[in-house]
Amino acid sequence: MPIKVGLDSAKTRKTLSVNGKTLSYYSIPAAQAAGMGDFSKLPAALKVVLENLLRFEDGGFSVSTDDIRAFGVWGENGGKNPREIAYRPARVLMQDFTGVPAVVDLAAMRDGIVGLNGSAAKINPLVPVDLVIDHSVMIDEFGNPRAFQMNVDREYERNMERYTFLKWGQNAFDNFRVVPPGTGICHQVNLEYLSQTVWTDTDQNGDEVAYPDTLVGTDSHTTMVNGAAVLGWGVGGIEAEAAMLGQPISMLIPEVVGFELTGAMLEGTTGTDLVLKVVEMLREKGVVGKFVEFFGDGLDRLPLADRATIANMAPEYGATCGFFPIDGETIRYLTNTGRDEDRIALVETYAKENGFWRDADYRPIYTDTLHLDMGTIVPAISGPKRPQDYVALTEGQIAFRKEMEETFKRPMGKEVAVAGEDYTMESGKVVIASITSCTNTSNPYVMIGAGLVARKAAALGLDRKPWVKTSLAPGSQVVSAYLEAAGLQEDLDKIGFNLVGYGCTTCIGNSGPIQKEISDAISKGDLVATSVLSGNRNFEGRISPDVRANYLASPPLVVAYALAGTLDINLASDPIAQDKDGKDVYLKDIWPSTEEVAELVQQTVTREAFLAKYADVFKGDEKWQGVEVPQQETYDWPATSTYIQNPPYFQGMGPEPGTISNIKGAKVLLMLGDMITTDHISPAGSFAQSSPAGQYLIERQVAPREFNSYGSRRGNHEIMMRGTFANIRIKNEMLDGVEGGYTKGPDGEQTSVFDAAMAYQEQGTPLVVFGGEQYGAGSSRDWAAKGTALLGVKAVIAESFERIHRSNLVGMGVIPLEFTGDDSRKSLGLTGNETVSISGLDSVEPLQEVPCDITYADGTTKSVTLKCRIDTAPEIEYVEHGGVLHYVLRNLSKS
Repeated sequence: MPIKVGLDSAKTRKTLSVNGKTLSYYSIPAAQAAGMGDFSKLPAALKVVLENLLRFEDGGFSVSTDDIRAFGVWGENGGKNPREIAYRPARVLMQDFTGVPAVVDLAAMRDGIVGLNGSAAKINPLVPVDLVIDHSVMIDEFGNPRAFQMNVDREYERNMERYTFLKWGQNAFDNFRVVPPGTGICHQVNLEYLSQTVWTDTDQNGDEVAYPDTLVGTDSHTTMVNGAAVLGWGVGGIEAEAAMLGQPISMLIPEVVGFELTGAMLEGTTGTDLVLKVVEMLREKGVVGKFVEFFGDGLDRLPLADRATIANMAPEYGATCGFFPIDGETIRYLTNTGRDEDRIALVETYAKENGFWRDADYRPIYTDTLHLDMGTIVPAISGPKRPQDYVALTEGQIAFRKEMEETFKRPMGKEVAVAGEDYTMESGKVVIASITSCTNTSNPYVMIGAGLVARKAAALGLDRKPWVKTSLAPGSQVVSAYLEAAGLQEDLDKIGFNLVGYGCTTCIGNSGPIQKEISDAISKGDLVATSVLSGNRNFEGRISPDVRANYLASPPLVVAYALAGTLDINLASDPIAQDKDGKDVYLKDIWPSTEEVAELVQQTVTREAFLAKYADVFKGDEKWQGVEVPQQETYDWPATSTYIQNPPYFQGMGPEPGTISNIKGAKVLLMLGDMITTDHISPAGSFAQSSPAGQYLIERQVAPREFNSYGSRRGNHEIMMRGTFANIRIKNEMLDGVEGGYTKGPDGEQTSVFDAAMAYQEQGTPLVVFGGEQYGAGSSRDWAAKGTALLGVKAVIAESFERIHRSNLVGMGVIPLEFTGDDSRKSLGLTGNETVSISGLDSVEPLQEVPCDITYADGTTKSVTLKCRIDTAPEIEYVEHGGVLHYVLRNLSKS
């Protein structure tokens, strides 16, 4: 389907010639020459947004010349002008955990539009959508040559219903492609293959137009591709679905924080060490809702693989994105990864013609700046519960022991026997060591480095400790190609890091079970077992139910900790283990030099490897090819399915919206603290038989072995409602000393959150949730908002919200509200036994303050002012309609 663009060529539409081919483009210098403003000093990241508006100006797309001029004002105001704009990304990226519910919603919308006397064919993506199946593989088998095939087989056994549904979606919807299981992680596939840096398409007149490659994705780490100068960020599935269906993303022109990198990395340090320091610095700075752009002469010595690692972790430092402008390294990477030669030439020509190229004179205006000399970076880890909890390796043991005393309130040294084994368990022992996640497996420098550590360790006779579950889950098949070409996979196999699958695995909680006897010993001793992973998230309850302390580290350090078997060690100075002759081995003895790593990268990471591995990326293996699906426009919802169910959002929906109602007499469902993540709100991992979700499946004759995970069952709202606020580590302050998904029901007695919410719904009682700072941090999962809405929560009141979750709440019709002044749940003395009424919502404007009346259990009352975080005028309409998808569906039914 052709793109529709504005066609006022007299102002900004120009042409350029690349390898004898002429293309149109929308020129920022031409807009400046036309008197629309001075854009010469805008950051490249913001120029991408500006070009987006130029392309749609005067085309009936709600973009005006004043919107364009606002970018000139942004520069004049020192990097600030929060004007509301309508932004349209070129494409959408999904993974299966978030993609299944998105396709469920689209299928339900087809039913819904038929119910409104519209055509089902109107529900079709208008922009290209790629869904990569990467979140489903679990590590059931590890440490042996059979692990990969056995995990793949088990993946298909567990997920055939979901895969059949996704394949139906691929056939039923236009502009929708599925990358089959076993290919890689969506962000790595996007970086290595799907992204183009400069996109091209034909417009409604048949002309080919070049423009920056942009996207939104239903996963927060969509930001990874910003390392290749592709502007993208994570949104909830709700917002992504709206974008697919032609709805612009309503946003404010962002502030852009410049992060200057100078100097060069020292011997023995990695890109992971660099990004952990960047995360710490930017979290301390505070960049939520802002763009971060990296600049400085340090970029001249920073490979794109390291840039991608930094960009990947933008959600961890809180930014909308972490952007790297186009430069010579971008061109080198596109060439090496097998992009078409004409495309590579276009990227360079376009970037230079339209002001996107970073050269030695690149010094734009930024809202604010930070500086980091890369020569100060040291080896580091991060943990035990947040990515920003940076720990230099030399301080690792001290920091861990301090955490044991202050956070976990556990003594060191308590030993518990492991049945049938000749070792004991104690706090600090590493039970999971996983080379996982696109964050680092996309980086050949750290992957080759891990292989060399394994090679040197194996040569000395070292092996993983027997209580450590080891795994290697690369983000793409290219990684296996170069590890095998270098002979390093064999060395990794020798110490237990066998290939377990191509997917997210441990990073998103699919670490699989650890040995039962070890699990029993941990439980019996109430021990703090640890994990070390090369991922991006280490939140409570995310990695494994047996593990309390999780640490992020580079792949080479993951290998080292598997050899040491414990966090209670100064890895920088203590011996890791003894060699075959009983001699102490230290980290320095097995750590490769920068030269060794670079030499192997140059030899084995080749253009030919990328071309070979991505030649049939959509074909899949025999199992995928054998999945048979019906050819029909609407989905025939199987009544007995426990994976895919028709959600209730659009059932019985009328043709006209309602109004936003004031909240009267609401009860408190939960009282939560700071940094409540979307993992707390909607966990992705396994669940117990005794949980509401487990009981639901037991009642339907599903055996516990077949439960799979919350993430895999996101196509079934009944499971996900029961899993909302069900993280095993969530702490509801309404209950004293209780962990897990519990609260007080209408009778004041402790019960599950789900059962309490249903009891309140039966009474017709609205609900609110209170929280602290950074509410909704972490993943972009829309079910954190969907589940909240389906439980009957009308508003969430917190001290501050993370960007994506705030947007998701609005997208589901739940109102986010922030305390003002010095008010908080603590200063107000809230216990959860209060009744809450909020007025002024029936006539609310964007970012308006509204009054809230709180009635305490003893009958006393207090009035406070809350800031309504419905940020834009379109968002008001979304809430009036009951959500953004309801808004889109009603408009499509009338068009």
